[in-house]
Amino acid sequence: MRIRWLFFVGVFLVVFWGYGQTCCSGGVPLSNNLGLPNEGKGASVLGLSYDYNNLNTLKAGTEKLDDNSRLRNTHSILLNYGYSFTDRFSVETLFTWVNQTRTISQFGNENFTETTGIGDAVFLLKYAIPQILGEQSVLSFGAGVKAPLGKSDLKSDEGIQLTADLQPGSGAWDMLGWLSISKPVSFRPSAMLSGSVTYRETGINNSYLNNTATYEFGNVLQANVGYTDQFLIFNTIINPGLVFKYRKSFDDKIDNSKIPNTGGEWVFVRPEVTFLLSPKLSFNTKVELPFYSNVVGTQLTPTVRFTAGVQYRFKKKVNIAL
Repeated sequence: MRIRWLFFVGVFLVVFWGYGQTCCSGGVPLSNNLGLPNEGKGASVLGLSYDYNNLNTLKAGTEKLDDNSRLRNTHSILLNYGYSFTDRFSVETLFTWVNQTRTISQFGNENFTETTGIGDAVFLLKYAIPQILGEQSVLSFGAGVKAPLGKSDLKSDEGIQLTADLQPGSGAWDMLGWLSISKPVSFRPSAMLSGSVTYRETGINNSYLNNTATYEFGNVLQANVGYTDQFLIFNTIINPGLVFKYRKSFDDKIDNSKIPNTGGEWVFVRPEVTFLLSPKLSFNTKVELPFYSNVVGTQLTPTVRFTAGVQYRFKKKVNIAL
């Protein structure tokens, strides 16, 4: 039985290989915030997070340039909801609101651009296989779509349509594949090793620049490996963790032609901590810092990302026979 499930997961990975695109470096962190737990049949989880992404590092390949004339900031509000139909099948949704700013300072002049609005959403159907690598281990995988709920045709104050990386939405339907695994550490029962892989392949925005062009964000592969432990401090359970994230992004395309200065590879390190305030309520926070990056051409890349949020678990109802 276990061999059959491993074969199925292998086929799943082959089907979704290359289906990986996250938003541009300044966009909404959709893939970063997937992976709500399956709490058992009839249970649900609601999460609300704030995400801040600062891009103030200009790089050419692996070389950091001495130039701070460009600044990007993204503020996002993320609403997650997950519901478990059974102990194995569940669905997860992610809705977003985003505010993006871009500041360019040159020759004593400053050009400031800001956009605000509802972003795109994710709908993911997931399946969990418990005990596949021993007690308390879980293998989960899922497939879904990213729906273009956000506007992709906002204009500047001068009436010029803004570029795709500043739009709240992408204007295209994307395919999404997701895989996650977790397993306790043998030498420390309270600790957990985990890993996840997300693939997303974007569709094409056929109405770019007032229906005069098509735009497609580059495909991206994203992988995370993390270690989490658990401690009891002042009667509060605290879960600190450390995650390493790898992201490979391919070139964006306009009218099916590659756009210069898009795509690259990044490695991030992310310390994080979760506070279990009650059996149902938890608070989590994390800081993501770039450890290595190799961009195509010259690009503005992430400097620091901060995320904080809460999760509330709605317990399933238990029928008691009298």
